[in-house]
Formats: sequence, C-alpha cells, structure tokens
Amino acid sequence: MKVIQTPNAPAAIGPYSQAMQIGDLLFTSGQIPLRADGTLLEGDITAQTTQVLANLKAVIEAAGASLDRVVKTTVFMKNLDDFVAMNKVYGDTFGSHTPARSTVQVAKLPRDVLVEIEAIVSL
Repeated sequence: MKVIQTPNAPAAIGPYSQAMQIGDLLFTSGQIPLRADGTLLEGDITAQTTQVLANLKAVIEAAGASLDRVVKTTVFMKNLDDFVAMNKVYGDTFGSHTPARSTVQVAKLPRDVLVEIEAIVSL
C-alpha cells in the first residue's frame, strides 16, 4: 500500500490519509470543503461541492490519475433537498464521464459541512 498526500488539498484532520493506493486502485478519503490551507469554505451547497470536487481532483492527480478514471463515488449530504444543486456541480465537473455513485443523507458531517465526497479510482 502507498499513502498519497498532496499540499494541493487539505491535510487530514485526523488519523487517516488523503488517499491510499493498492495496486491499480486508489481509495480517497472523504473530502469536505476545506481549502488546501485548512480553512473552511463556508457557503451554500454549490460553493461547498465545488471546493470538495477540487480537493478530490487534487488528491487524484497526486496519484497520477484524473477524474475520468473515477470508478465510483459516494456522496454524503446533510440535506438531500440540496441534491439538484449538488448534482449540477457534480455533473459539470465530471462532464460525460459518469462513474457509479451512491448518495446518502447523513445526520451530521465533520465541521458541520453540507457535503463530503469520496472516490475509488482506477489507476
């Protein structure tokens, strides 16, 4: 296993890695809307999803891959009423590439953010 770390995404805020590579697979930790300097991006679901996906992209690129290699994502949302706005940003980011995805509403996320996304990537 290989730990993937990049200064272009926020450092882990606990005892975990930004991502782990095993063979030709990359498993990212969930990304929340922290900037690379560790400050929280506050704002609506659109702003937060944009930051989360930028973080995810930075981690994936640190492993030598790109968003078009994402196989599966899991989206954790504080409120599924925000799904349409989140989905718009998500769709714009991934374009014609449509990885498998699960989306769930959760009671609370770290730092009380609105969205967290993790991914499995084929390298």
